[in-house]
Amino acid sequence: MGYGILADVVVALHVAYVSFVLFGLPLIWIGLWRRWAWVRNPWFRLAHLLAIAVVALEALLSINCPLTVWEQDLRTLAGQTVDEATFLGRLLHNVLFYDVPPWVLTICYVAFALVVLGTLVLAPPRWRRLAHG
Repeated sequence: MGYGILADVVVALHVAYVSFVLFGLPLIWIGLWRRWAWVRNPWFRLAHLLAIAVVALEALLSINCPLTVWEQDLRTLAGQTVDEATFLGRLLHNVLFYDVPPWVLTICYVAFALVVLGTLVLAPPRWRRLAHG
């Protein structure tokens, strides 16, 4: 498999990660309103919080996202830029990246993480209790 295709796979995984973070929160809110039991799953809720916390922390510490670095490295090994990637690779890359100052994204990531944390505190997950007897 070529490096360019692997770079496309990495950017697809990156889009999946971002989708989990972005769409997870409104699904949690809708699920709380509709009383969907799965939105109270502690593993889902903690994974969701951890996912955005990692992004916010990377932004605060000015650390490049490992998935972005991996994609760039694979594109370099393939001898291509994003503009030379496959249609799907370009499309997915363009969904993820915007030309804005880094501080804007940092504020967005931290604010989103705080909303996710607030949601976790105000509507906590339900831990199953062991049955005794």
